Amino acid sequence: TAKMAASSVVRGEDAFKKVFKFYKRKSPPPDFSDVTDFSKGLPSDKIVPAVLDLSAVSDGEAARAGLQPVKSWRAFGLQGYPGFIFISNPFLRGSQPFWIRQCLKTYPQKPNVCNLDMHMSPSDTQDIWGQSVHGLSSSPSGKREPKTLLERLRWVTLGYHYNWDTKTYSANHHTALPADLHLLSVQITAACGFPGFSAQAGILNYYRHDSSLGIHVDESELDHSRPLLSFSFGQSAIFLLGGVRREDPPTAMYMHSGDVMVMSGQSRLFYHAVPRIIPGPQGQTALEMEGCRLAFSSQDSTLGGVLSEEDWMLCTRYIQSSRLNVTVRQVLGPGQRFPETPSPPQKTDASQAGGVPGQTSQRRKEEESSL
Repeated sequence: TAKMAASSVVRGEDAFKKVFKFYKRKSPPPDFSDVTDFSKGLPSDKIVPAVLDLSAVSDGEAARAGLQPVKSWRAFGLQGYPGFIFISNPFLRGSQPFWIRQCLKTYPQKPNVCNLDMHMSPSDTQDIWGQSVHGLSSSPSGKREPKTLLERLRWVTLGYHYNWDTKTYSANHHTALPADLHLLSVQITAACGFPGFSAQAGILNYYRHDSSLGIHVDESELDHSRPLLSFSFGQSAIFLLGGVRREDPPTAMYMHSGDVMVMSGQSRLFYHAVPRIIPGPQGQTALEMEGCRLAFSSQDSTLGGVLSEEDWMLCTRYIQSSRLNVTVRQVLGPGQRFPETPSPPQKTDASQAGGVPGQTSQRRKEEESSL
């Protein structure tokens, strides 16, 4: 029946794939009763409280990154998933719009790399936001408008730029990681018991309402002893976390706007996927955006100033139907260096663009290192 829960479809070698297809299914829609919702914060036999280091980050330092005091965070682990930490929206009310604006307006700028660079010249992708303002702010005319560059954005890479073709990072393809994102990452990791984390690479994924991300594991980094961080903004998603083998049956959970995941220890190399984007809890995202004016006037010295009315409106318009995901990784351990192999040139034809959640070949989707 349509209401069959996911737990009843998990059998045999294709267990993960079956659950992925179950949640991706359009008709009949899946039953979400098995999906873990950390925002409800109810302990169960599966959800356990995570222990944070309350002294690692002062309240003032946390506020500088738009975060609540660490003692207020609601952090959880999952039985059977050692090293996995889920923090249910630790952001101060009103600070999410800053990060959304960074993902849409600032981070896609040169010298960072995005999927549009694969078939457009650098001058054409220099100001993706500026070129999209008119298209995003005009009211729908009824006729099918061409998509803005922002709506065609699928991924952006920061720091050590991930090469989707070779699945590697290299010393000669590197730009500075944004300082604000580094600060945010260092504070989250320190509070979770990982002092000395160095944020060296970021991958941003831009999901439309019909996007998905195939089953994969993030193993391109040279040091797997460091955690991987994932930040969600905008619409919610169903996230599937499996095990060390591709066929291990996964646990499904909601990722809402503001949620943070830390994959460390054993869970650092667990298979995972995003089969479906779903609307966030009623009014949650809009409310979050509404609150930004108040918060920003008091935080303008720390998070880069008040959002302009236009920026605020465009961010709101965009996330009404989209989800942003930022993953931050440490690529090299202390004293580690990249192997001395010349890195092949990036392919530039459009068919090799890669990194497009839900819009590419199955093989490419499953290879994407993204969450």
